Amino acid sequence: MSELRIRLPDDFHVHLRQGPVITAYVARTVAHFGRFLAMPNVVPPLVTATGVSDYRRTLAMAITASSFSATPLSSFKLVPGMGREAVFECAAAGAMAGKYYPAGATTNASDGVVDPDTVTAELGAMEAAGLVLSVHGEDPRVPALQREQAFLAVVDRLVARYPRLRIILEHLSTAEAVEAVKAWPERVAATITAHHLSFTLDDLLGDRLDPGYYCKPLLKTARDRRVLVEAAISGSPRFFFGSDSAPHTPAAKATGAAGSYSAPVAMSLLAAVFEEAGAMDRLEGFCSEAGAKFYGLRLNEGLLALKREPWAVPLLLDGVTPLAAGRTLSWAAARMQ
Repeated sequence: MSELRIRLPDDFHVHLRQGPVITAYVARTVAHFGRFLAMPNVVPPLVTATGVSDYRRTLAMAITASSFSATPLSSFKLVPGMGREAVFECAAAGAMAGKYYPAGATTNASDGVVDPDTVTAELGAMEAAGLVLSVHGEDPRVPALQREQAFLAVVDRLVARYPRLRIILEHLSTAEAVEAVKAWPERVAATITAHHLSFTLDDLLGDRLDPGYYCKPLLKTARDRRVLVEAAISGSPRFFFGSDSAPHTPAAKATGAAGSYSAPVAMSLLAAVFEEAGAMDRLEGFCSEAGAKFYGLRLNEGLLALKREPWAVPLLLDGVTPLAAGRTLSWAAARMQ
């Protein structure tokens, strides 16, 4: 196969930052995606209806400045003490999800949740409002390679305590997490990134330490990657794409910032993964259908063209070192006007 056209994909997990750089980051995302869910861990965090609305307006302005149309989707940050009314107000302002960050687990998460018992009122309000609970599933108190597995017990508690709450375990990285999602009720789903489907810990730590592959959760083993690929190509509506694209300046990456700028390369990487697995016919379902259906959204109109056309990933894009910088990728992606 040398070319494939799929329904315009969604990105249900992306970090677009703030300030002047947001224009370039949004343009890079909407070049391949017709809709995206922006994460709320900016500074100050999105914990009020006003914050949610203002950030969405900023994203909409950045879309207008790009060459494409797209729909920004909003989320808020779940923090102890925000209260039920704030949750309902965020929902009324258009937020589709509330993001659960364990305290200290990732970028700008120092104000996150230490124990789910501290946000019972807020979680109950989310359940009542029909919102989605988006979960960064890592316990930062345990060794790095066991953090996702350790957090599964917390999700078990959430699933049992809130029987009508839809939950998404974000950016799966381990075989254990895949099996847990399969065992939970159908109202629990998961996103998988292009980098966790494409790379392993050896890409980060192999011949040399490469900060471009440092992200949270960490890349894992070849076995974990294999199980993640099996989930992605399975056709299950409970596994879908979220890039977790998270740009950091080269200076920040050099000092240990976690996150990979995957927006420019995600669809190229996914095409290679699905081709290698003999599952190109399921790429559209993973990227363009399953997530939209879980969130209760209409499918995108428009198409994305994927062509077998090798291209070299630049060492720098938008002032950031992109994921897979310096590599040659076999598939190129272009949104059809």
